[in-house]
Amino acid sequence: MIGLRPGRSGRIVALGAHCDDLAIGAGATLLTLGATRVDALVLSGGGTSREDEERAALKALCPEAEVHVTVLDIPDGRLPSHWERAKNALEELRAATDPDLILAPWTGDAHQDHRGLAQLVPTTFRDHLTLGYEIAKWDGDMGRPNAYHPIAPELAERKIDLLHLLYPSQRRRAWFDREAFLGLMRLRGIECNSRYAEAFHVNKLTIDLSGD
Repeated sequence: MIGLRPGRSGRIVALGAHCDDLAIGAGATLLTLGATRVDALVLSGGGTSREDEERAALKALCPEAEVHVTVLDIPDGRLPSHWERAKNALEELRAATDPDLILAPWTGDAHQDHRGLAQLVPTTFRDHLTLGYEIAKWDGDMGRPNAYHPIAPELAERKIDLLHLLYPSQRRRAWFDREAFLGLMRLRGIECNSRYAEAFHVNKLTIDLSGD
C-alpha cells in the first residue's frame, strides 16, 4: 500500500448532515489531526439538545483547536426541500475560511441528506482536499473507499468512549453500539495493514512529488 504524508492540517472544515455524523465517520481522525482551527457546519438539530451534544463532542474531539460550530435546523430527511438554504450556508462558510482539509459525507451515501451535502461540497469548495467519510446504516451502502487513515488502538477506544458519553440521545438506537463502531474500524484496518482505520472516499486530489 502506498502512503502519502501531507503537511499538518491546521485548518479544517467539518461538515455533517446530522449531529453525530462527523464523530461517527471521522471521530478518530479528528482526534489525530491536532488542528488549530475547526469550522464545523451541521445541517440539522439546531435549537435542540442534539446541538448541545454536537458542540460538546466537537470540542472534545478537537481539544487543541479553536472550534466554531454552526448547527442549522433543517428537518431530518428533508435536505432536498431545503437545498438553497444548505447551499447558502456552505457559501457563507467558504467566504469565512480557506481550509487545508475538508471532512464531509461521500457522494455514494444512500441517505439523501448525507448524499446531498456531499454533492454540494465541490460546488463551493472547488480546490480543496475533501475526504468523504462513511457511516454504516440499514441501507447497506458501504462502498470501496480509496483512502485510509490508520488509527492507534487507544484512539479507536477514545472515539467510542466519546460517542457514548457525549451523544446520550442516540444510545437507544440499535446501530449505536461499540461492536458496530469498532468492527468497522477493524475491517478498514485489515484493508490497510493496520489494527484499526477510518476510511474515506477521495474523488479528486492533486499531488506534488517535486520534493520542494
